[in-house]
Amino acid sequence: MADSGSGDIAVIGNTDLTTSESENNIKNTMVEKGTNLLKRMEIGVAEAEKRTGKNAVNMQETYTVYLVETRAVDASSEGTTPVPDSLWRRYSEFELLKNYLLVTYPFLVVPPLPEKRAEFVWHKLSADNMDPDFVERRRVGLENFLLRVASHAVLSNDKIFYSFLTEENGWKESVFETGFQAKADSRLKALNATFRVKNADKRFADMKQYGDELQSVISQLLRVRARAADRLYGVYKVHGNYGRVFSEWSAIEKEMGDGLQSAGHHMDAYAASVDDILEEEEHYADQLKEYLFYADALRAVCRKHELTQFELEMAAQDLISKKQQQEELATGTVRTFSLKGMTSKLFGQETPEQRETKLKMLETQIEEGEELVKERNRECEEFVKSAWVDIERFKEQKDHDLREALISYAIMQISMCKKGIQVWNNAKECFSKM
Repeated sequence: MADSGSGDIAVIGNTDLTTSESENNIKNTMVEKGTNLLKRMEIGVAEAEKRTGKNAVNMQETYTVYLVETRAVDASSEGTTPVPDSLWRRYSEFELLKNYLLVTYPFLVVPPLPEKRAEFVWHKLSADNMDPDFVERRRVGLENFLLRVASHAVLSNDKIFYSFLTEENGWKESVFETGFQAKADSRLKALNATFRVKNADKRFADMKQYGDELQSVISQLLRVRARAADRLYGVYKVHGNYGRVFSEWSAIEKEMGDGLQSAGHHMDAYAASVDDILEEEEHYADQLKEYLFYADALRAVCRKHELTQFELEMAAQDLISKKQQQEELATGTVRTFSLKGMTSKLFGQETPEQRETKLKMLETQIEEGEELVKERNRECEEFVKSAWVDIERFKEQKDHDLREALISYAIMQISMCKKGIQVWNNAKECFSKM
């Protein structure tokens, strides 16, 4: 990581992130290093290619690979254009990278991947994940994913991410050597467990609810757009019938024939233009879909905070229980019904030696428990501090991106309407000359 002065932040991956730095230092680092990797390297997904081969169970399969290209910015600035370094990656490798980042950086809103199979599409667009148009849109989405990660203050400096971009062979092995998979499995089990946090942080609870509502709203918006696109497609294509009828009509007219024929050509062009219009619309739909999936990433951070808080509360509860046992053993009184109390009544009291041994054992366990509570408390505080800084960064990014996308979509709709008006103005001129 580039030096930023005395308040530098270490990077986890093969090392540990020093989350004990002050919040201001973290914020400053995000500003200063936000485009660190992109300042050193140009990153792109240049093309996609369909291949056929055997999978893990020795069965033939067809799959798509994507060409990841990188080029040192310094080399480009010297007046030459060097050949970029390139390597092929499958979608599953992008998934492995994202899963590694999710586990390694539980306190960050990790950028999502583009969809694996098309959803919320208008009916004339293929939902086949091998369809060339869909593969091209996914190529753009994968490039956007890499640029999102490369522009993130912390993620961009991860060694595994860098090896994903630059090392053709051995990359997967280096991922699994980090042991992230075992951590992912244990976290998954913990997140699926039915636990309830007693002292939930309201900010994270509200943010989790916001993630739910954001996903719901964007889903509804995408469904509305898909339905509107279906109807728009039908309206445009019906205009092709005007072209056919005008052409047939022009064949039986002398004075009016040329005007009708010209008007028919304008109608045909109008009907054909809808394919390009709706393809452009899909670009804006994909931008919305990115934040549909970002909502999952946001909620994941909130769920991981719940788990961190739950582990703290369990450690504190266990410590309280151990201290109570110590007090009962020292005074010889049992405050609550317990198996120990029943055993004492049935088989007599413990000898002083036995009680002394247990007291020493409890003292050791209490010391360990106090250290564990301190550690869990520190982990929880650091998680909250780091996560909230990144959530604030994400909110700024989201507001900017969605505002720009919606404005661009509105401009596109205005342009489309103007083209429609122009077609009818042209048709009017044709009719006027008849």
